[in-house]
Amino acid sequence: MRLEEEIKQNKKFSNEFEKLAVNILYTSSWLEAQNIQRFKPYGISPQQYNVLRILRGSSPKPLMLSDISSRMIDKNSNATRLVEKLRLKGFVKREVCENNRRQVDIVITSKGLDLLTEIDNATDTWGESFKSITKSEAEALNNVLDRLRE
Repeated sequence: MRLEEEIKQNKKFSNEFEKLAVNILYTSSWLEAQNIQRFKPYGISPQQYNVLRILRGSSPKPLMLSDISSRMIDKNSNATRLVEKLRLKGFVKREVCENNRRQVDIVITSKGLDLLTEIDNATDTWGESFKSITKSEAEALNNVLDRLRE
């Protein structure tokens, strides 16, 4: 459905760049809602999923909280709170660094890795949201979005 219909806008946008900005924001919100539903059965938020993926990517090497924060998709996320919630669920561990007692290292647990594997196996269903575009269209859109942030 066209953006104007989705947001029930009668008046035209002043230009294509304004429409693009609104379209990106609207689509981002739509994707966020899809992700919330995607992770709900697993008892985690999209931001917690992001932390788990970051830790899986560095595994078995631990990361400090600042490393996790710098890699987060949502830069406004409270990484300390997210890590603590994941720790309470048994998905991550916090360990005091042997070389620097003031440093706390964070690692993903086997339970956290198992959860990500379970989510990965269900990702095909989530990918249905993208069935209306081709792989080459996805690549082109990725390139345009990358250029926009340059």
